[in-house]
Amino acid sequence: MTERFDQGSWAVAGVETIQPGVHRVPLPLPHDGLKAVNVYLLEGLADDGGLVMIDGGWAIPEARKTLEEALSAISRDLGDISHILVTHIHRDHYTQAVELRRLLGARVYLGVGERPGLELLNKLRDGLTAPLQILRQAGADELADRVRSTHPNQYQPDDWEAPDRWLDAETLRFGESDLQVIPTPGHTQGHVVFLDERRRLLFSGDHVLPRITPSIGFESAEPGSRPLAAYLDSLRLMSRYADTRLLPAHGPVADSTHTRVAELLTHHDDRLRTTLAVLEDGTHDAFAVARRLPWTRREVPFSELSAFHQMLAVNETVAHLDVLVLQGRLTATFVDGVNQYKPER
Repeated sequence: MTERFDQGSWAVAGVETIQPGVHRVPLPLPHDGLKAVNVYLLEGLADDGGLVMIDGGWAIPEARKTLEEALSAISRDLGDISHILVTHIHRDHYTQAVELRRLLGARVYLGVGERPGLELLNKLRDGLTAPLQILRQAGADELADRVRSTHPNQYQPDDWEAPDRWLDAETLRFGESDLQVIPTPGHTQGHVVFLDERRRLLFSGDHVLPRITPSIGFESAEPGSRPLAAYLDSLRLMSRYADTRLLPAHGPVADSTHTRVAELLTHHDDRLRTTLAVLEDGTHDAFAVARRLPWTRREVPFSELSAFHQMLAVNETVAHLDVLVLQGRLTATFVDGVNQYKPER
C-alpha cells in the first residue's frame, strides 16, 4: 500500500491496486460525514472481458467523473463495466449502479432481502417514512418534525429501479473465478457481502467497516424485526469462514476480517451494558435513553449531533433496547404510541 492510501487518506481520489486485477476506487459523496464510498473494479472475471464492479456509488456528477478518471488510470473506460454487484440498497451504493445500467447496459445484482424495501419505497416514494415513524414511537416527535423540515423528501423514481437479478445465498461464477454471496442482514434487511475465497478477499459493503460501526436498521422502508439481533448474528457468521483481507465500503483496506468482527462484537456488548445502565433509575423511552448516551468514537454528547445524526442515534438506541428485551433484561410497554422500557427485576 502506498503512503497515499494510508489509514488517514483512504478517501483521496485515485486507484489503489489491492492485488493484480483488484482495484479500490473511492468515490465522493455529497455530504462530508463518510467522506467517500469505495467501489471495487475486478479484472479478468467476466467472460466478455469486461469489469465486474462491486457497489456503484452515489449518482452524482462528481462520482461519475472520479470513476471515469480511475478507469482511465488502469487503461479502461465506463463501457468496460459489464456486471455491478451491489451490497445493499442505500443511495450511496445503489443509485449510480442503476444510472450506469441505463448508460452502458451493465447488469445490476442486488440481495433478494432488499426486494420488499424497494417495492415499498417505490410505493411510498419517501425514504424517511419508516425512520420517522421509529422516532415517533421512541418519543421524539419534535426531532421527527425537525428532520422532516431540514431533510425534505429527495426521492427520485429513476434511482430506484429493480436489479437485473436478485441474489440469494449462492455462488456467482465469472470465468474461472467464484464470488460467494453471503446474506448479512442487519445494516439493511437485504445486505450481502461477496467472498472471494481463492484470493482471501471479503468485499464487505457496510457490514464490517474498519474504523466505524455501521448504522443498524436505517431502512428506506419498513425496518426488519430486531435489526441489531440480525446484525450480531451476521457478524458471528463471518467467523465461520476462513479469515480474509477486509475490503470495506468506507475506510481503508484491513488485513483481517476476523479481528474487526471481534472488535465490533465487543463494542456492541459494551453498548448493551451502557444502555442498560441508563435505565437503572426507572422507565424511559428510547429518545430519553439516547440523550443520555455518548456518541461516536469521540463520545460526543447527543445535543451536539446534527438532526439527521440524532435520528440515527435514536434508531441505534431502539435497536439496542430491543435486543435487551429479547435477552429478557428489559420489558417494553407501548403507551400512547410510544415504547417505554424498564429493567426486568
